[in-house]
Amino acid sequence: MASIRRALSPAHRDRSYQNGAGFSSPANKFLTNGSGKHFPFSSSSSHLRPLFTAVNLVYRKGWRRSFCRCLLFFVIGFVFGVAPFGYTDTDVRTKDFAFPDLKPPPVNLQLDYQDVSSVSLGVNTRLAEQKEVADLIEPLKQLIVITPTCNRGFQSYFLNRLGHVLRLVKPPLVWMVVDEKAASLETEEILRKTGVMYRHLVSTLNSSSVKERTVHQRNAALEHIERHKLDGIVFFFADEDNFYTLELFESLRTISRFGTWPVAMLAQSKNKAILEGPACNASQVIGWHRNEKIKRFRRFHADMPGFAFNSTILWDPKRWGRPFSNPVRQLDKERFQETTFIEQVVEDESQMEGIPHSCSRIMNWHLHLDMDNLVYPKGWLLEKNLEDTLPVK
Repeated sequence: MASIRRALSPAHRDRSYQNGAGFSSPANKFLTNGSGKHFPFSSSSSHLRPLFTAVNLVYRKGWRRSFCRCLLFFVIGFVFGVAPFGYTDTDVRTKDFAFPDLKPPPVNLQLDYQDVSSVSLGVNTRLAEQKEVADLIEPLKQLIVITPTCNRGFQSYFLNRLGHVLRLVKPPLVWMVVDEKAASLETEEILRKTGVMYRHLVSTLNSSSVKERTVHQRNAALEHIERHKLDGIVFFFADEDNFYTLELFESLRTISRFGTWPVAMLAQSKNKAILEGPACNASQVIGWHRNEKIKRFRRFHADMPGFAFNSTILWDPKRWGRPFSNPVRQLDKERFQETTFIEQVVEDESQMEGIPHSCSRIMNWHLHLDMDNLVYPKGWLLEKNLEDTLPVK
């Protein structure tokens, strides 16, 4: 006998029981599968699991209970926010939010019969401070060193030696080197390599018409200074074959009008030294160290490289009250060139300054070297080999 089992209808299957044992809902069907512990979604929807878990909790524990709790906490927070727990001023006006007036405290300024003409802030910029410091530091005077030269055997040695000394002197310094007849290429090359600021001048006058060939060269330098109105201390004259110390050039900058100093000379016989120049009390010239041969005929016993003067004497004689209006030039008078030149610059020893203090140091040596028989190599090159000119031992 055949058995027929009849399936329950959907309406019968969804019926709810009174005791709640068989409770089910569409939401429960949708969220659960059988026991309600697993989601009927694929692994790609795993990020939605927390959301559905929260919804499941709401339906399982009851949404009414959660809603009541939220409403209760909302009412408690609202009451605490509105209820006054202290005194508050309800009279809020616009002036309460305005910024207060910041005024400096009153100052009682009393002036004892003084007129205040101007008021300046006590603020100095760095540029102003540097300018004030620069004004306090007096700039160094320019030195104008005059050196006559000519083509001779030791010219390169003398000029290089003097050039290296001048290179050590603090600027500003101008070295005036005066050639005779024409500018020598060898002299120009030497001056260019020394690194000293120089002016290469040429004396075009015939030197055979004077007893001393350097007269025209020195006058050419004086004319150049006068024409261009160069301002500085003129070292008259720094011959190239002399020896000078750095102390001498630093002392020249202390000269106001005319300065002089003692010079040690090597005698013609080369067996003794002669001192010629001023004898001083501090910086005042009170006498002279004189050469025995011409002591009775010279007014000022100073050697040629033993004095210097302010260049404004050449082109501004009114400033110094110079009695002569003629240009200051060296005269062609043998053994009297120094004194005749000094007489054009100053009147007596009261207008002189002795350097250094008390004229107690020798800063300059004047040597007389005989180099007439030495050969001057053109271009500083020897045309022949040394083996052809010197015997081999």
